[in-house]
Amino acid sequence: MAVWIQAQQLQGEALHQMQSLYGHHFPIEVRHYLSQWIESQTWDSIDLENPQEEFRAKRLLESLVQELQNKAEHQVGEDGFLLKIKLGHYASQLKSTYDRCPLELVRCIKHILYTEQRLVREATDSSSPGGGLLDSMSQKHLQINQSFEELRMMTQDTENDLRKLQHNQEYFIIQYQESLRIQAQLSSLTTLPPADRLLREPALQTKRATVEAWLTREANTLQKYRLDLAEKHQKTLQLLHKQQTIILDDELIQWKRRQQLSGNGGPPEGGLDVVQSWCEKLAEINWQNRQQIRRAEHLRQQLPIPGPIEELLTDLNKQITDIISALVTSTFIIEKQPPQVLKTQTKFAATVRLLVGGKLNVHMNPPQVKATIISEQQAKALLKKENTRNDSSGEILNNNCVMEYHQATGTLSAHFRNMSLKRIKRSDRRGAESVTEEKFTILFESQFSVGGNELMFQVKTLSLPVVVIVHGSQDNNATATVLWDNAFAEPGRVPFSVPDKVLWPQLCEALNMKFKAEMQSSRGLSEENLVFLAQKAFSSSSINPEEYRSMTMTWSQFNRESLPGRNFTFWQWFDGVMELTKKHLKPHWNDGAILGFVNKQQAQDMLMSKPNGTFLLRFSDSEIGGITIAWVAENPNKAGERLVWNLMPYTTKDFSIRSLADRISDLNHLLFLYPDRPKDEVFSKYYTPPLSKAVDGYVKPQIKQVVPEFATASSDSASGNQTYMDHASSPAVSHSHTYGMYPPR
Repeated sequence: MAVWIQAQQLQGEALHQMQSLYGHHFPIEVRHYLSQWIESQTWDSIDLENPQEEFRAKRLLESLVQELQNKAEHQVGEDGFLLKIKLGHYASQLKSTYDRCPLELVRCIKHILYTEQRLVREATDSSSPGGGLLDSMSQKHLQINQSFEELRMMTQDTENDLRKLQHNQEYFIIQYQESLRIQAQLSSLTTLPPADRLLREPALQTKRATVEAWLTREANTLQKYRLDLAEKHQKTLQLLHKQQTIILDDELIQWKRRQQLSGNGGPPEGGLDVVQSWCEKLAEINWQNRQQIRRAEHLRQQLPIPGPIEELLTDLNKQITDIISALVTSTFIIEKQPPQVLKTQTKFAATVRLLVGGKLNVHMNPPQVKATIISEQQAKALLKKENTRNDSSGEILNNNCVMEYHQATGTLSAHFRNMSLKRIKRSDRRGAESVTEEKFTILFESQFSVGGNELMFQVKTLSLPVVVIVHGSQDNNATATVLWDNAFAEPGRVPFSVPDKVLWPQLCEALNMKFKAEMQSSRGLSEENLVFLAQKAFSSSSINPEEYRSMTMTWSQFNRESLPGRNFTFWQWFDGVMELTKKHLKPHWNDGAILGFVNKQQAQDMLMSKPNGTFLLRFSDSEIGGITIAWVAENPNKAGERLVWNLMPYTTKDFSIRSLADRISDLNHLLFLYPDRPKDEVFSKYYTPPLSKAVDGYVKPQIKQVVPEFATASSDSASGNQTYMDHASSPAVSHSHTYGMYPPR
């Protein structure tokens, strides 16, 4: 309930923003009386783009309605009677509103909670003692909000000046009409007798001179008002352009960069609600200023006064139109990217959003969005405005979608849920480039009008680069292309150029990010792990990390050229390690039970100083996606000699038959996980429970593995003095899998 307690303490504009979150779609009373229940639910765990989540959303709706009904039933007393009726009404209302679309309830509540948290955080930051205590992000957001307040006041000031100008001009026109009437009266004097004319003419002449003198002065005053107003508009547009540049070229670009890095396993890019709120404020202030400039132009046309104002207003109108155009086209963005490794004939999804759609009332005539796949060369031509034809590089099914407006969150978006790439047309490749190095992009485009067809917009946005594959065997090489692009692409690049070589520490950062994401763990790659990878990548024996800091790795070294003496690349080996660990070894990696990145010689050096039966787990050097057990033991063929043995690597296929923990349990000669942890202490929680006794007269077989050199025919369990050599592996009914060993060094 902490958020709601703090939200009730908000003041001023923040309180107004918080209150505006509620209405018929979700009454504030429901938030108040069910605050503890609402904040205890896992709304964020529901993927709004996944229709299969509708069942969970329906359960939450039913629980919410039930909670409201329970709260209503427990109300007593005179006031309680009214509240009981009201809460019961809200329960029926929410059920009626969201019963057919329960995911919209989740979307609504997520938006409310996120906005409340933001408002509370901003209020806490702004009220904290000493501006220097605010972090840079909070300070930046505070500056943006202060600039909006300044823009609001400037826009209100020009609105007041415009009204004053209009009032003065209307009075001027009245006086001008009066001067015309006097002139008409003077003209009519010619029909009068001379005596009458002489009697009346001097007064009219005097009146005419007075009015014309006033008109001359007032015309100069009006011209000055117009110039002053134009100068104020100029200053407003300068600040508006600066504010828009900060939001679009900094905040929104940073969000897009975070989105790109999230494709490599970086932290989530975060919601767009804050950026959208800023963009909507920009749209509102832009439109107000555009209308003011148009009204000023109308006043000038009503009463043309010679001077520079016509050129100034033309320039202002062009400036504000350009600013609005930049805002609209830049806020047509991809909220949920299509998969960057895209397999043909496979369903995929994407979501496109127009951040200013609600504020500009675009949803009153919902636009349609079209998706097309284009090549890297076509993307370059498009950005250079050289692409005059609607070229594509393939055919996407279900590639048209109408934008929908969500009243509760104020978002206008198009959800492509069932797209499929039917075919792809590849370009001629250069040199050693493979199909998994060829980049495409999904182009989303739409057109719509705003302001009653005052302005027409054609908007386009490109997805992150995608690599198209036709078979799962191409996935790891395609992932390498995507990882390199996501990690090292620079903002504003020409599609889709990336450096051919990068510093080793930069690559380490990308690999570590990817590894942690795949393992869903905070345990990433240690400095020792990275030194091992550097040794492998550069065929080096140095163990000094400083030696690698200034070294560079090329794309060819990363995933085009095979490692020395191997038939696979550095990335293919690393990706195999990730895939194996993710599928079968994740808990053991997260427990710290797997050293992994250790070569055969290092393993020998480490184990020879330990007691017999000490073992460690290391990733295979010679096989993609393999892990081996190395252990120290006496040589069965030569008494007194100790050797380090290496079991043939296990792969995904092996672990689909029997898990790592069970295999370690089978091998009784393995006693201590390096350096000195009893193996059962580490692995017993992962052992498969013993099979239950047969009830139908049959004995169930059990699969266990045996290393013949380290298993005896019988076990003298009564002696009390067993060694690891005495631990037999399996009963007679078991199916034993025999594994060979690498020859000891």
